[in-house]
Amino acid sequence: MSMLTPPGMGGQYRITGGKYPRMRPPRRRGRRVAAVVASVAVLGLIGWGTLQLIDVFTGGDNPTVTGRTADCRTKTEAAPAVQVRNLPKPGRITVNVYNATQRTGLAKKTADELKKRGFRIGAVGNAAKQYDRKVKGTGLLLGSPAAQDTSLRVLGTQLAGARSRADGRKGADLDLIIGDGFSGLTRQTAADQALTALTAPAPTAVTKKSC
Repeated sequence: MSMLTPPGMGGQYRITGGKYPRMRPPRRRGRRVAAVVASVAVLGLIGWGTLQLIDVFTGGDNPTVTGRTADCRTKTEAAPAVQVRNLPKPGRITVNVYNATQRTGLAKKTADELKKRGFRIGAVGNAAKQYDRKVKGTGLLLGSPAAQDTSLRVLGTQLAGARSRADGRKGADLDLIIGDGFSGLTRQTAADQALTALTAPAPTAVTKKSC
């Protein structure tokens, strides 16, 4: 064994020069790179998971956080109550005017005013015994069951507060019975506005999209 052979090497290495060889451990650069890449991947997964939790608890204000577009829902609002259409015009409605009060002349005066407003006038006089002095409101409007949602509604625009009722008659004529609370027909302007609103087309349903 040479004098330059390091102790413990058992003659496995033969030194021929005048210096000891440099003993380096195996290179581990590849392991280090793999460890760095793995660390970066883990940090990325942690960050992505954090964003997912934030999206869940905040309602996902930003639709692009999860990589997809937020769902949009289409909602149709309920339309307002449908207005009655194709109502008869006043000129096609015949009204009988009866006075159930103790005041004289109300039936004729009211019938004349209704005629000016375009209504046809039938019988005019005092109310029948079953109604005489028994109508406490402004008036009572009577007609056939078919008139409930048609001609009775048109006549109702002329006398605010009047009650409407079907009495089983078969004819198309209507009765206006003047009650104790009567002080006159509804003013012409207000009555015309009420009639216009009654015959106006119904609004259509509105469709809205909320995302």
